[in-house]
Amino acid sequence: MKKTDDKKIFSFPPSSSPDALLLILGSMPGGESLRKQQYYAHPQNKFWDIMGRIFDFPKNIPYEEKLNALRKNKVALWDVVHSCHREGSMDSDIHNVEVNDFENFLKKHRYIGKVFFNGQTAHRLFIKHTAEMKIPELELCVLPSSSPANASLPFERKYLIWKNALAER
Repeated sequence: MKKTDDKKIFSFPPSSSPDALLLILGSMPGGESLRKQQYYAHPQNKFWDIMGRIFDFPKNIPYEEKLNALRKNKVALWDVVHSCHREGSMDSDIHNVEVNDFENFLKKHRYIGKVFFNGQTAHRLFIKHTAEMKIPELELCVLPSSSPANASLPFERKYLIWKNALAER
């Protein structure tokens, strides 16, 4: 993680393979993820629980094996935001956004036709900041956030929504 005195934070590189069919986008890694340099590292974030159930891998396998399981299933993982300023981990505190280079990413991953957003903020930021980019037409789908901040929706309901959405890929 690169971090400067002015609280500018940076996201991670994408986890993907050239034959990926779909892309899951979060907004920006939270504090625990930045500390561990791992997507969805907060112990109460349900992302890996959901992915493990959908793609049949245990949630307690090493991080690289989780990423490999997604790549094996033709799923790319990234964030909308490349860098921003944020105090804490809340999406509502994100400002001074610079987004990732989706033009080049999608040129290199030409089979991706569907983008799933892990929560409303990721979708909103993508729409707002990619309007001027030359990206192919994509099917966009907003899913409930796996974040512990979205505790109002029970896990089982979140899981079923994600499972049904990814089954239609």
